[in-house]
Amino acid sequence: MAEWFAMGGHGFYIWGSYAVTALFMVVETILVVRRKRTLLQRLGRMMRMNSEVE
Repeated sequence: MAEWFAMGGHGFYIWGSYAVTALFMVVETILVVRRKRTLLQRLGRMMRMNSEVE
């Protein structure tokens, strides 16, 4: 099993690449959710402002 994780001496680079990719995927998901929340809040404010003007 340890030999499989070592992957012929390249395990550090391979598993490191997987870890960095997973980290970026998690960060990107968090950023998308935050952007969506911000956008929805802005749209809500804009709609309330438009309804007050009319």
